[in-house]
Amino acid sequence: MPRAHLTLDPAFPIGPVRRRLFGGFVEHLGRHVYDGIHEPGHPTAGPDGFRRDVVELVRELGVSTIRYPGGNFVSGYNWEDGVGPVEQRPRRLDLAWHSTETNQVGLHEFQDWLDLVGSDLMLAVNLGTRGMPEALELLEYANTTSGTARSEQRATNGRQDPFGVEMWCLGNEMDGAWQLGHRDATDYGKLAAMTARAMKQLDRNLKLVVCGSSNRDMPTFGAWERIVLEHTYDDVDLISCHAYYEEHDGDLASFLASGTDMDAFIDSVVATADHVRAVKRAEKRIEISFDEWNVWYHSKWATVEKEFAPDDWPVAPRLLEDVYSVADAVTVGGLLISLLNHADRVASASLAQLVNVIGPIMTEPGGDAWRQTTFYPFSLTSRAAQGTALRVALDADATPTARFGEVPVVSAAATTDGDGISLFLQNRDTASPTTVTVDLSAFGRLSTVTASGIWDEDPYAVNDLANQNRVTPRTNETAALSGSTLTIELPAVSWTVVTIS
Repeated sequence: MPRAHLTLDPAFPIGPVRRRLFGGFVEHLGRHVYDGIHEPGHPTAGPDGFRRDVVELVRELGVSTIRYPGGNFVSGYNWEDGVGPVEQRPRRLDLAWHSTETNQVGLHEFQDWLDLVGSDLMLAVNLGTRGMPEALELLEYANTTSGTARSEQRATNGRQDPFGVEMWCLGNEMDGAWQLGHRDATDYGKLAAMTARAMKQLDRNLKLVVCGSSNRDMPTFGAWERIVLEHTYDDVDLISCHAYYEEHDGDLASFLASGTDMDAFIDSVVATADHVRAVKRAEKRIEISFDEWNVWYHSKWATVEKEFAPDDWPVAPRLLEDVYSVADAVTVGGLLISLLNHADRVASASLAQLVNVIGPIMTEPGGDAWRQTTFYPFSLTSRAAQGTALRVALDADATPTARFGEVPVVSAAATTDGDGISLFLQNRDTASPTTVTVDLSAFGRLSTVTASGIWDEDPYAVNDLANQNRVTPRTNETAALSGSTLTIELPAVSWTVVTIS
């Protein structure tokens, strides 16, 4: 049986666990907004059209800041289309997802939904087909108290008080050839710097996110980050990372080790940002907004435009509706471990996305809403990870992978709030349980331990409309304390959270 030994000590912190680490992402894409969060006429919908069964699940998920309205969608979006009387809003063709956007839900409605779920707004501005003037108009509309044309327009549209949006994304994936308004790093860097400076002249308290590479496999990765930050370093606060993972050709071992790739991605971007900091002799550090991450079977959806005839622009088609397995959930848990282990530099992260579209929550029009397997590691981590992330000294057997070579059989992260310890464990072994021991002697007296997680005899078991609770968290009865040592046996292909008080 594989084994792993961990040592934890509160004297070795990584950094604070910021609540924005558990953010989400809502894009006008497929059935995410329409038939997902918004379905007038549904038995649970309120007078605002929002499904209250979905509201309750999002609250349970525990998402903090939610990025909106895209995504690829934002690079062709006119924010003015989504404000004012709903019956007067224009229908538009969405070139990103070959769909028709009705604009029945816009900024005001989405903020109302955020108030229901208890989350904050993170707005993305269109730097694809638009630029600095439109970003300033939106900022004035959203954040200026009164006395200007846009603030008065907001009041006329039903909201006297400003939205008070703090976090703003300067476009989306601008290095991608698929993106409307795609630019090279120099042109984007100049536009982003000009826009950032103007926005901070209007509101100096903003937190601005500049676009990093769309993914780590982009041919310009690294150089893009360096060039963009050379233009924007003084005016922005964070740089974005996007990463999606899927199992390829039955290679479960590599898939479970996806956190290895996320670790390298974060380390590379941090190194690049710190290089620019050194060259500029700057005092501040650029942090990371990992504002798109998830398991996404992108290979199944790589040619969305081929799903429709050229003159067919449907409203809310079924797109990117992956059904997630236990293995997918265990991998999501492993990615959360990677984010916690970079809490010193990852200030914000957004699970992409929330409902129907590669989401932990699924809905059926007129029917049920249910939790996918990936719901559970996120909801459990968002509740249990409190206080400070700790460095984990890990001594573990290795397990082979085709993509990453040999990796530790266990990945782990830990947090403490002074009253207790939360330990997050992923067993990457595809066939065997792993015995874990944890030295907790630095914490003094320990009293109780509980452990629960996700695993199943079938790693490809799923929750679907017909069987919505096939996979739920299970209690791990093997967790035990003996003095200052914790022992636990982790099932094969499993993710577990251990709470010690």
